[in-house]
Amino acid sequence: MHALANWWDGIELWVAGLAFIPQFVVVLAVTVPLAFGLAWLLDRGLAITLHLLGRDRRTGAGEATPDVETGGVT
Repeated sequence: MHALANWWDGIELWVAGLAFIPQFVVVLAVTVPLAFGLAWLLDRGLAITLHLLGRDRRTGAGEATPDVETGGVT
């Protein structure tokens, strides 16, 4: 655990030592993909959970429903 904390401190100091624009680019290059990945995982997890609970059908006419098996919308 101490090694992980030292590694994280090293990365944090490296990013903090950069000028503003490179710092901004590095943070966005890491944060944006992580945010999209986390959102996708949460969406899939919720879709699967609702499917298993039988709560994945929508009542409105003409609305698309998520297709859990293919990951698309039908």
